[in-house]
Amino acid sequence: MDANRRQSGIQQLLAAEQEAQQIVNAARAAKSARLRQAKEEAEREIAEYRAQMEAEFQRKVAESSGDSGANVKRLEEETAAKIEQLTQQAASISPDVIQMLLRHVTTVKN
Repeated sequence: MDANRRQSGIQQLLAAEQEAQQIVNAARAAKSARLRQAKEEAEREIAEYRAQMEAEFQRKVAESSGDSGANVKRLEEETAAKIEQLTQQAASISPDVIQMLLRHVTTVKN
């Protein structure tokens, strides 16, 4: 009878070990599946974020390039105004400069 009980106990231990192994294998499979799912979700989120940032970048590029034409025109107008102002200043002091140069050239110092 002891031999039967031992045999029965061994059979129960083997069965419990197999059941435990199946539980561990199922847990590993579930973990692996969850990791794959998490990776796919992360890649999808990354792709969405990248698309969003790219769209925002393109919008900013379009805004700044649209303004560059206006900026160029504004700068050209400012440059033309500054050139006109300098030309007027030069014209107003030109006779004085000519007189000063003539005075220095014609004056002889001993």
